[in-house]
Amino acid sequence: MRLQCEVEVVSRLLPTCGLRGRGRGTRALLSLGRPPGRARGGGVYLMVCTARDRVGTRYKVQENIERFFTRFVEEGKATVRLREPAVDVCLSKANASNLKNFLSAVRLAHQGTDIGALPLSALVPAKTSEVEKPKTKMIITSRRDYPLTKNFPYSLEHLQASYCKLARIDMRVLCLKKLQKLDLSHNHIKQLPATIGDLICLQELNLHDNHLESFSGALCNSTLQKSLQFLDLSQNKIKALPIQFCQLRELVNLKLDDNELIRLPFKIGQLDHLRFLSAARNKLPFLPSDFRKLCLENLDLFGNPFEQPNLLVPNIQLKIPLTLLECAARATVNYRIPYGCHLLPSHLCEDLEVAKTCQCGRACLSSFIQITVTMNLHHVAHTVVLVDNMGGTEAPVICYFCSLDCYSQFLDRYLQSN
Repeated sequence: MRLQCEVEVVSRLLPTCGLRGRGRGTRALLSLGRPPGRARGGGVYLMVCTARDRVGTRYKVQENIERFFTRFVEEGKATVRLREPAVDVCLSKANASNLKNFLSAVRLAHQGTDIGALPLSALVPAKTSEVEKPKTKMIITSRRDYPLTKNFPYSLEHLQASYCKLARIDMRVLCLKKLQKLDLSHNHIKQLPATIGDLICLQELNLHDNHLESFSGALCNSTLQKSLQFLDLSQNKIKALPIQFCQLRELVNLKLDDNELIRLPFKIGQLDHLRFLSAARNKLPFLPSDFRKLCLENLDLFGNPFEQPNLLVPNIQLKIPLTLLECAARATVNYRIPYGCHLLPSHLCEDLEVAKTCQCGRACLSSFIQITVTMNLHHVAHTVVLVDNMGGTEAPVICYFCSLDCYSQFLDRYLQSN
């Protein structure tokens, strides 16, 4: 029987010499069995193999165990105290179920249970892969170092593959279920596979300096909704982000610099964890109305061709009288009536998802008045990078009105305050 875990062998004689153990374990493979070549009646041994000692150190088990310490066995920790030599074999970072089974077998061997009834293993030197600490980080910064003939270690938590001239994402990367950080910056990637969403632990995704033209809506509806906190899409060719983008509600840091964005996500205010937003050097004429809901620590919108607001030249899309569809849609949103594709056609659900909010708080869909107003970006961010070379920190934000009354009331208030 074998068990992979971390082990520290502590001599109980050390304190008498004024010495102490190291206090930390090392990756090891424990085996319970008989040495090869021994007679059938030979004793059972516990063997500990490490990367430094692959041949292993053996400890007799039968009638040689003084005590088991199993208080924290559910956390994968236990200690086996031996009589001779006077050492404590401290186990940690083990699978709790496997640890219980292993300790049960060791206990039976200690009690002298018939060898034929024990799950014994051959006491042979451990393989390097069995005792090496699992590799959790790999950094590749050139094409020649990129692995073509062997797989990535499945234990990887951080993978960087930059300057490798990758035209697409390697499907082998999508099998790394423990991956938390993926850096594919400075490549030639044009499209993202939806299966990136299968990386259930992914917290950071860096795609800086690639050839991306879009970001898939399927990715926004994947498990990335619950895990992704950092996303770098800077220096690509993205013109717009999908409606579903704001489903990535765990985002804390979003970089969109040096793209071709003509608008930011319509419902960007839903990103209530967002603290760092950078969208410099794009083609943004204005900011969405939902931008007001953000609460940022740092904001950079430098180098965008923002339009000059003109309150007296509104974009009027009002339909009077309102259509039955508009009335029904407004009521659905205003009264928070549940809906879904099982109740309504999908295109109507999509329209409701992007309902606009009037300054009075009520909803409007296709019948509205639109204007842009100037907003000081310090209202949504503690630190603001200057919008232009003139030292400005203001930008135009869209405002919607559901009726002429709402628009005229807003205009009166604005003119009085100025």
